Amino acid sequence: MSETESPEAAAEDVAAVSPLGQDFDAEPAATAAAAAPAPASVASLDVLLDIPVTLSLELGRTRMSIRELLALGQGSVVRLDRPAGEPLDILVNGCLIARGEVVVVNDRFGVRITEIASPEERIKRLR
Repeated sequence: MSETESPEAAAEDVAAVSPLGQDFDAEPAATAAAAAPAPASVASLDVLLDIPVTLSLELGRTRMSIRELLALGQGSVVRLDRPAGEPLDILVNGCLIARGEVVVVNDRFGVRITEIASPEERIKRLR
């Protein structure tokens, strides 16, 4: 602060500079928001749409001891808890969201969704 500069003027200069020494807009947030309205719900949804999730398909499950697991080799058959022809579970981050059936598309496996799990069923499967 120079000798001719008032303390109030010096305080205004300090308020207009960020801690990193960069200028910033000292306009109040309410005025800035009113000047450039952005729909918050659209912006929030865009952020959620880019979150990666893991989609997995479960053919069935089984329990076995470590001894049985170590005894597995090429040609071994693991019996699952589901009958043949029953729909696969479609899971997102381990949570059941749908069921479907295996299909072949251009020499690759795929799944055709046959039903979407209800919220009640999703909660029941968490237990």
